[in-house]
Amino acid sequence: MTKPCIICVAITGSLPTKANNPAVPITVEEQVESTQEAFEAGASIAHCHVRNDDQTPTSDPERFGRLLEGLRQHCPGMIVQFSTGGRSGAGQARGGMLPLAPDMASLSVGSNNFPTRVYENPPDLVDWLASEMRTYHVTPEIEAFDLSHILRAIDMHGKGQLYGKLYVQFVMGVKNAMPADREVFDFYVHTMKTRAPQAEWCAAGIGPNQIVVNEWAIAAGGHTRTGLEDNVRLDRDRLAPSNAALVRRAAELCEKYERPVASWQEAREILALA
Repeated sequence: MTKPCIICVAITGSLPTKANNPAVPITVEEQVESTQEAFEAGASIAHCHVRNDDQTPTSDPERFGRLLEGLRQHCPGMIVQFSTGGRSGAGQARGGMLPLAPDMASLSVGSNNFPTRVYENPPDLVDWLASEMRTYHVTPEIEAFDLSHILRAIDMHGKGQLYGKLYVQFVMGVKNAMPADREVFDFYVHTMKTRAPQAEWCAAGIGPNQIVVNEWAIAAGGHTRTGLEDNVRLDRDRLAPSNAALVRRAAELCEKYERPVASWQEAREILALA
């Protein structure tokens, strides 16, 4: 395979704290520095959450704005993707940063169970977030925790509800949601190839599943996500020293399967971004 592989780095997330791993970037300054290292290691997409000073998650547009400014200055060309996930806010507050017009934003098109709660994505909120993304020319990355989410995204894209090129991420390994199951993964890939052949897809594994799903995705011709949001360890005995270390691990898998790591220019071309 010669198709470049896009590596997305999920730098912070809503859950990990310094107590879990001191390398988790919390402040905007830490996030910019960590992302720059990951960018230099081969990541071309930065998936971004922001935090309050006490490390709790927030959807504060002002913090997102400062992060966007810092990333555009220190990581020129990198694709910036904001999270509209439900751990950081409720209702339309989840999309309050979309007027900042990042390149991309995550979009969950259905609900599912999380470890201790229901991750609620009611249809009216999904439609509103998708509409805001169209208004501000933000390409969504669909975060699919279930097969129904993939099919819903394909349907929405076909109806013109989603801006830009369809890009679906399989999220596997969240407790009480879809596990990292190889048969299911293969069916997801088959579904994308047969029902949305012009789309692109990637995959993310949570915790120890990260490296497993990275390898499945790279070997199957897709793109992949890594980073401290999803996994704070290199293995059972070692914490990951940085987001960049996890990116380098994914890049080594690309080399194993003879796939070039996508540059930011190639990633933008693949995803039809400006």
